[in-house]
Amino acid sequence: MNTAHRPRRLAATLLAAALAGTGLTVAAAPAAHAAASDSVAKLPISSYSALAVDNVHQRVFVADSNVGYYLNSGTITVYNFAGERLTTLTTNQAHVSGLAVSADGSKLYAGLRDRIEAIDTTTYERTVVAYANTDYCGREVAQSGGQVYFTTPFASNVSQCATAETYLDAVINGTHTRTGWNDFGDLLLEAGAGDKMLMGQPLNAKAADPFLTVYDTSGPSPVREGARRFADAEGKGALDLKDLALSADGGKVAVADASAGTRLLNTADLSDAATGYPALPSGATASAVAFGGDGKYIARGASATGSTPDLLVQPADPTDSTAPLEFVFEGSLDGDRVVPRGLEWAADGSRLFAVTTNAAGSQYWLHIIQPPAVQYDARFTGGLTHSPAAAAAGEPLAVRGKLEQDGPAPAEPLRVQATRTDANGTHELGTFTVKDDGTFTVLDEPDLVGDATYKVSFLGDLTHRPAEDVTTTVSVGKAPSSIALTAPEEGSLSTGVEITGTFTAQGKALADRAVLKVTRKDRLGTGTLSSVTVAADGTFTINDLPRTRGNTTYTVSWPGDDLHEASTTTATLYIRR
Repeated sequence: MNTAHRPRRLAATLLAAALAGTGLTVAAAPAAHAAASDSVAKLPISSYSALAVDNVHQRVFVADSNVGYYLNSGTITVYNFAGERLTTLTTNQAHVSGLAVSADGSKLYAGLRDRIEAIDTTTYERTVVAYANTDYCGREVAQSGGQVYFTTPFASNVSQCATAETYLDAVINGTHTRTGWNDFGDLLLEAGAGDKMLMGQPLNAKAADPFLTVYDTSGPSPVREGARRFADAEGKGALDLKDLALSADGGKVAVADASAGTRLLNTADLSDAATGYPALPSGATASAVAFGGDGKYIARGASATGSTPDLLVQPADPTDSTAPLEFVFEGSLDGDRVVPRGLEWAADGSRLFAVTTNAAGSQYWLHIIQPPAVQYDARFTGGLTHSPAAAAAGEPLAVRGKLEQDGPAPAEPLRVQATRTDANGTHELGTFTVKDDGTFTVLDEPDLVGDATYKVSFLGDLTHRPAEDVTTTVSVGKAPSSIALTAPEEGSLSTGVEITGTFTAQGKALADRAVLKVTRKDRLGTGTLSSVTVAADGTFTINDLPRTRGNTTYTVSWPGDDLHEASTTTATLYIRR
């Protein structure tokens, strides 16, 4: 047994560490920071076909199908809920694929090459339930409505499996029975509450627009209810099915669609739910989905690389905006992605079981994750403050506050989200780290003069409930500008006057170089000289031939613009002959 214990790693962990101490972390998406236990066992298998959970005896079963050759032996590896391997069952010269645990936890039903077996979950004694047509591809097995259902692909070798015609069969009174339902491809089965069973068709060369359907299995034969295909009139949007699940109450269906992410549907007619789940992180492709048995959470597995999360655990209620708990699997201790059909929950929602694989698909890991069972309150205290006191358009502004949280200290810092609302609408400012003392800093550069309302939110995580938002309104003024002149004390009528200067405008850069107005005042009156254009480095030069002797004052001014204050300055010289 190879088991490792460690806290889960979040997609933003490295970024948070790099910016630790600055009071600011901006992440691409919010991530939860609740403590969660993640035990990992390296699976002694070379291929994967099914995962099943016995909640009565706290056993986890993982099947290694090994279908490459028809005489290959399959294995079923048995673990307890702590991730310890208890035994490995070998099915001699009969690969094993689908698994299903009986409702009372007494039997594990296994789909073998030529039969369905029942394995006692305590003694591991095996008995044949029914013989079936020879299978070269691997079966799905589900127990629904008190009966065992399984699929039988019609193929003579593994090269035909992807498009094989597959039959939905059942064991009725110990006899292999054809239900009459069939279609092409490796049809997937999933049983759920209310004697409902899902059947879904993977995308394949003989199914350009695959189906999803719901069966009522309360009677002696399955009755089809809702059914749906997803492609539009142009053939776009077809289902690319990787996994499917029924909610704890049976009212919703979640589908892991490699092309569309996680679909949430109404079980009755498979129409889209009024509110769906947010998109998976950019770069993640849906591979698995499972609802918690207690109805609280949904787990969404994915195939992703680098720091992109491979697993999200979040509230099953799609209207709950609590940020998900994110897991990144990468490397020889974790695997690299969640395998299709690789998620199952304990019935009470206390544990999530996830199977991961490496990029090559040659090694496998079992993760046993314990989401937090308790949520604590969190609240903003003391309101929001900002600095500098006089905010200016285009100038850095810091909005500060404090978030208090009950319960134990989180394993990772909490994060808040912030928005700014001004005359141009609402702007997302990003996600910001909360320090150990509860303080946080939101950094922004408002780009519009007028009132700007800052709202800071804590959406909660799997340990903390959301906090009531806190807001403050900041009056944003124009950024200052200034003109500095360097002039001689005296000039002459014969050689003229040269004055140099520097123009500075804070805040947002000017769209064009500033043009300065220049006036001259002497004993003969006031007149306007030629304007000067400020150079790229902010400097300028004024050259003039005075018209009379005595004190002469040069005034240089800029009128300002929508985002900058006006500025003016003067220089007085004595003009000699």
